[in-house]
Amino acid sequence: MSSIRRILRGLLASVVGIVVIGLLATIVFTVAIFVVSTGAGLAGYDPSADFVVLSAALVVVSVILTGGFTPRLSGGSSEDDSSDTFDDRTFN
Repeated sequence: MSSIRRILRGLLASVVGIVVIGLLATIVFTVAIFVVSTGAGLAGYDPSADFVVLSAALVVVSVILTGGFTPRLSGGSSEDDSSDTFDDRTFN
């Protein structure tokens, strides 16, 4: 019976994690839409909603991809460590 509880607990944690990540992604995308539309307005442009959503999506995707390929900032390596290796988070 404990193995079933463990599986259900893991399933519940996965569902909660997916919901939280979905909410955060929606908030970030909404902020990106606001920034793109405000920036276009300040520049004197009046783009249609299609182009605002497209450019906001491209901004969010580029931020996600850039964040996935940057080295870890909190890797715990000391300053006297002279190895020039690239630490890629995607292969951990």
